[in-house]
Amino acid sequence: MNQYDRVYNFSAGPSMLPVPVLERCRDEMLNYNGTGMSVMEMSHRSKPFIAISKRAETLLREVMEIPENYKVLFMQGGASLQFAALPINLRCNGAADYVRSGNFSTIASKEAAKFIKVNIAGSSEATAFDHTPLQEELTLDPQADYVHICMNNTIYGTKFPYIPKTGKVPLVADISSCILSEPIDVSRFGVLYAGVQKNLAPAGMAIVIIRDDLLHEPAAETPLMLNYKLMADKDSMYNTPNCWSIYVTMLVLEYLQSIGGVDEMARRNKKKADLLYGFLDESAFYIAGARPDCRSMMNVIFRTDSPDLDAKFVAGAAERGLLTLKGHRVLGGMRASIYNNMPYEGVELLVDYMRAFEKENG
Repeated sequence: MNQYDRVYNFSAGPSMLPVPVLERCRDEMLNYNGTGMSVMEMSHRSKPFIAISKRAETLLREVMEIPENYKVLFMQGGASLQFAALPINLRCNGAADYVRSGNFSTIASKEAAKFIKVNIAGSSEATAFDHTPLQEELTLDPQADYVHICMNNTIYGTKFPYIPKTGKVPLVADISSCILSEPIDVSRFGVLYAGVQKNLAPAGMAIVIIRDDLLHEPAAETPLMLNYKLMADKDSMYNTPNCWSIYVTMLVLEYLQSIGGVDEMARRNKKKADLLYGFLDESAFYIAGARPDCRSMMNVIFRTDSPDLDAKFVAGAAERGLLTLKGHRVLGGMRASIYNNMPYEGVELLVDYMRAFEKENG
């Protein structure tokens, strides 16, 4: 164990945060920057907190290279609340294309159908979501208000290895489980959105990155807290935002910059994923869940040929400080979420355990 007796948390979210960030949260808990109070206590209208919020946005713009013609919104709730906000705010012709590549893209399409007509432009459900639909498998409507995808699928361990071409139709992507894991060309999208609990901060907030031309006045019955234009006009401060998550987001972004930014994080993530997938590909004992051409760097799905052995594996891993490896109830088996802040050493220990478990039970 390390100096804090911390475990390696392979949860799909909430997930691990960098130890230096947690240490700074601890050190500033009672007195942030000489204010004599915690960030959790200060007014969101105060100069210290406004500075935190602006700093968080500036850092995000820098590390993601967000163009000037995009707004950054800090929205209440998680990414799932955006499933309703998107069709409400982007509705023009009254129809949108959704690509179903897993659980959350399917839920998003069903939620959007409450507000607009939804066309299923592509789906990998027939093969149990073992891959993301390819460009040639998509049937896109040139008159759609937008095309929606989920870039990374936590439950099924897949990701889009490409950015779909949608012509003049805005592309919208849920990047909750892959934000900041590798470079992404923001200019290819109309909207990017993400819950922060995977790679950035505690749960309870979503970040929305939206191109200026898509910010128009929505229908009069739009709930205030789902109104993108209102939130943009008020700098995400129409009411009290999730101050603590914004603060931790700022700290994580500062940490990310200090280690070399998204390029360095991508290198580290690839190294972790290569180690784990490399072992799985060599093993005749474990079965990897996702098609190799669409494998996620963030969520690695695997199992044995026996549910009883899977349960034994998860229990044994927990005894070794390797926690939350049980697979999602839809799939069973195991799932190792190796988000940005999972150290390489955690993946090394997991592979060592997998090798020992195979030798004992294979």
